[in-house]
Amino acid sequence: MKSLMKMTLMESKLFLREPVGAFFTLVFPLMMLFLFGSIYGNTPSEILNGHGTVDISVPAYTAMIIATTGLMGLTITMAANREIGVLRRLRATPLSPLVIMFAEVIVLFMMTTLGMVLLVIAGSLVYHMRFEGNMLSVVAGFTLGSLSFFALGFVLANLMPTARTAQVVGMVLLYPMLFLSGAGFPRELLPATILKVANFLPLTYVVNLLRGLWVGEPWSSLLTEVLVLSGILIVGVLVSLKTFRWE
Repeated sequence: MKSLMKMTLMESKLFLREPVGAFFTLVFPLMMLFLFGSIYGNTPSEILNGHGTVDISVPAYTAMIIATTGLMGLTITMAANREIGVLRRLRATPLSPLVIMFAEVIVLFMMTTLGMVLLVIAGSLVYHMRFEGNMLSVVAGFTLGSLSFFALGFVLANLMPTARTAQVVGMVLLYPMLFLSGAGFPRELLPATILKVANFLPLTYVVNLLRGLWVGEPWSSLLTEVLVLSGILIVGVLVSLKTFRWE
C-alpha cells in the first residue's frame, strides 16, 4: 500500500507537469460546452426528446474526457515511460506491474472525475442543466466507462514501440470516435449510416450509457452497453497483464 501511494503521488506530479494532458481533460470539454451552449442554449427540443443541448452534452462530453484520457493520456505516458527507461529502472525495485498500473489508473480516474465535475458545475450554473437520473447510477456508469477505456489504453501502450507511435495510433482511434459516437455532436443529428458505423465504436457505448443514466433510464434498458464495456474491461485487463513490458 505504501508503494502504491508513492507511485500515485509521483504520477500525479507528472500529470500536472504535462499541460497538454491537463488541457484536454479539464479545459477543452468546457470550451466545447460553452461554445455549443452559447449557440444553441439549453431550451428543450423535440429532436432531443425534450432535453436541452447542454442536458445531453454534459454526459457526452464526459465520455469525451474518458476516451481522451484512456487513449491518449494513459497510452502516451506508459509508452514514454518505457521508451525513456523509467519502467526499466522501476523493474529493479520491488514494484509489480499491477502497482504501476493501479497508480496510473488512480491518477487518471481522479483527473477524469475532476473534468466531469467541472462540466456539471458549469452546466448547472450557466445553463441551468437538468438532471433526471440517480447520482449513484451515473457514478457507477462513469466508473465502468473509465475503466474500460483505461484497459484499452494499457493494451495500446504495451503494443506500441514508442511514445510517438502511441500518440499517432491513439489519435487515429480517438478522433473518428469523437465525431461518430455522439460524444462531440448529439447522435440525433447524425445520419442513419453514421449511426450504423457507430455501433462498432467502443465510445458509442460509453456515450449511450452515460446519457441514458443521466436522463433516468433504468439499467435494464442499457444492458447491451454494460455487457460491451464489461467485456472490453475484462479482455483489456487480461491482455494488458499478458503483454506488459518493462522495456
